[in-house]
Amino acid sequence: MSEESDSLRTSPSVASLSENELPPPAEPPGYVCSLTEDLVTKAREELQEKPEWRLRDVQALRDMVRKECPNLSTSLDDAFLLRFLRARKFDYDRALQLLVNYHSCRRSWPEVFNNLKPSALKDVLASGFLTVLPHTDPRGCHILCMRPDRWIPSNYPITENIRAIYLTLEKLIQSEETQVNGIVILADYKGVSLSKASHFGPFIAKKVIGILQDGFPIRIKAVHVVNEPRIFKGIFAIIKPFLKEKIANRFFLHGSNLNSLHTSLPRSILPKEYGGTAGELDITAWNAVLLASEEDFVREFCQPVPVCDSILGQAPPPEGLTPDAQCDDSLRAVKSQLYSCY
Repeated sequence: MSEESDSLRTSPSVASLSENELPPPAEPPGYVCSLTEDLVTKAREELQEKPEWRLRDVQALRDMVRKECPNLSTSLDDAFLLRFLRARKFDYDRALQLLVNYHSCRRSWPEVFNNLKPSALKDVLASGFLTVLPHTDPRGCHILCMRPDRWIPSNYPITENIRAIYLTLEKLIQSEETQVNGIVILADYKGVSLSKASHFGPFIAKKVIGILQDGFPIRIKAVHVVNEPRIFKGIFAIIKPFLKEKIANRFFLHGSNLNSLHTSLPRSILPKEYGGTAGELDITAWNAVLLASEEDFVREFCQPVPVCDSILGQAPPPEGLTPDAQCDDSLRAVKSQLYSCY
């Protein structure tokens, strides 16, 4: 293995491992790679993942967790740790920070992450607020379709929508294909009113974006917004200050121009609601996938939380998850922005 390729891994464990000149470790029965040859090649080129050293890298991250975060209550399974390595291109230090952030986010927003299971979100799922389209895009990305107009604020708070989003992301990221390819978000803002938009203030915006950017092991490759009304200028004004440049550059606003959307998402993979030829938008299939995963979510999100994870007490949560004393003033300012868009 060359020094150049080793330099891509930043953990001190690399040097000590490579000095022994051992052959690549055999993969134990606990982990079986499900990637196709094409995806293995893509992971090597885009994520710096080398199949021959995959489990060595996982073991290095596992050792770092045990040494630097001994009280962090987390799974150390190969498949679980691989999510974080892939999301940070096998940079051990950044993968470890992402893992710590992931658990910190869950602890810091209990109203979203506690008791996170499909059966607790049946109303949101039935509303059609979000679903995953049956076809992937040309790059192999699953498409998460969100329709905020389906939410009726008097039925349940906005945090229930956020819970449904993270429920879906947790299910999607179980797939190694998604870990490599990432996801695309299709957001349809048709019919979103001022009163509905005002629920998405800066405090919630900072939290959601902070988790997606720095606290969840998923790669968001594009966000396509369609049918956005004038009010979306105000919504985007809330979001943009918290976006990293790379993510901000992946937002595409199409308005009602579906031909513009089709340059990225072909008609053959879209439902007819978005000018596609893949039939009508059907939410039942994805809802069934989630509801069939009830036991997995109960095991992961419905168990007693440890009294204290010392590493979480030491590590600050990602930006946006800290208390914001100026939240009320910011919300008033944002509402002013929203009104000015009308």
